[in-house]
Amino acid sequence: MSSLHPLETRVIPGDTPGSAISTAELHKRLGDPDVTIVDARSTAAFNGWRLRAEARGGHIPGAVAFPVAWLTSVDDAEIRRLLHAKRIESGRTVIVYGDGPDDARALQSGLAAFGIEPVFAYEAGFAAWAADETLPVERLPHHDRLVHIDWLRSVLDGERPEAAPEGAFLLFHVNFGVPEEYAEGHLPGALYLDTNWLENPTDWNRRSPAELDEALRALGIRHDTTVVLYGRDTEGDANEKWPGRRAGQIAATRAAMILRYAGVDDVRLLDGGYDGWVRAGYPLETVAREPVAVESFGVATPQRPEVIVDIDEAKEILADQDGAALVSVRTWKEHIGAVSGYNYIGPAGRIAGDVWGNCGSDAYHMQHYRNVDNTMRAYPEIAANWDAAGITPDKWVAFYCGTGWRASETWFYAYLMDWPRIAVYDGGWFEWSTDPAHNPIEVGEPRDEFAA
Repeated sequence: MSSLHPLETRVIPGDTPGSAISTAELHKRLGDPDVTIVDARSTAAFNGWRLRAEARGGHIPGAVAFPVAWLTSVDDAEIRRLLHAKRIESGRTVIVYGDGPDDARALQSGLAAFGIEPVFAYEAGFAAWAADETLPVERLPHHDRLVHIDWLRSVLDGERPEAAPEGAFLLFHVNFGVPEEYAEGHLPGALYLDTNWLENPTDWNRRSPAELDEALRALGIRHDTTVVLYGRDTEGDANEKWPGRRAGQIAATRAAMILRYAGVDDVRLLDGGYDGWVRAGYPLETVAREPVAVESFGVATPQRPEVIVDIDEAKEILADQDGAALVSVRTWKEHIGAVSGYNYIGPAGRIAGDVWGNCGSDAYHMQHYRNVDNTMRAYPEIAANWDAAGITPDKWVAFYCGTGWRASETWFYAYLMDWPRIAVYDGGWFEWSTDPAHNPIEVGEPRDEFAA
């Protein structure tokens, strides 16, 4: 039991309940199951970006991410849900920190307004913690592949921020067959990338190696080009003829996965996408930019065939329940067979023996994996949900959905976490469901199912 239990009123040496806490006191409480440590900084800083020239990037081990900006940008009902989900609640010891005393105190005060007291503030801030090399720090292993809005602004302004591209750099506005969206407005310097150029529209699987080589060369992409992708997420109806047009960030991760498969070494995603850029107040342009084709991709395609598995490998994964997991990134209704999830897929159900990994409200939304501002959800939360379902980094893990889009987003997050053996089952439910005589299907609620 924590010696800083919030129901106690005794004074901590040098502190009083609800006041500041020292580095030594905070260090003592790492790993205490009765303590919730809260990081008030941006999710980019939490992931590992050194936004204020900190000695090390990342966060204090075990901390949960709750940017103080959410207090003024998110409605009260959602804040209460987030506080409960992150175990920031009365009856626990809550310690907050940020860049320094101001944001820690702001969050301390904001939590009090929601009835959470006492809250202790680590006013020295993360920079002071990171400066002491004896203190532990955690971060998202490949955080530099999930770039933040201000990083991109700096690069476009000709600056050299942390993890700046070393060579050729290209930015792409990605969607599914909506060039008019790009024409309406895109980030400065962005080219247009239609996912149809990377997928075969007959089955929505990746195109052949020769077709991918041709498409990438036409876009000016070599294997050693730094490629940054983003999408625009807009509201839409899942029953539209082409509802995938409304899922820009998922489209961007689909492109990211296929580019890695093909052989591009440095593929990055703009966290928050187009919508985050606009919210930050940065400009758009309407200039139609054309790519400059390159003669050679530089290496044979695909360089990473293991990134995508087909049906025979999916069956191998299903046969190894202890050492592998075929993860369904679909809604609960899709998983139990209440709906197929798509207007072009008739059969409903799931692949027998899969593991449910959730997604969001429908086939074109990923709320379970994103924050309220559409950035990637804190990676320890994603990893914890996966762990509860038996999805762990020691296994061969392949994600699937209907046709590979949602699976690509979860693949990208596992890649950011540096999981060693991850893939997308490209055929997904679309392919599997066409031959139930040879591909076992289940419907209904399974037993002991993960439903976090």
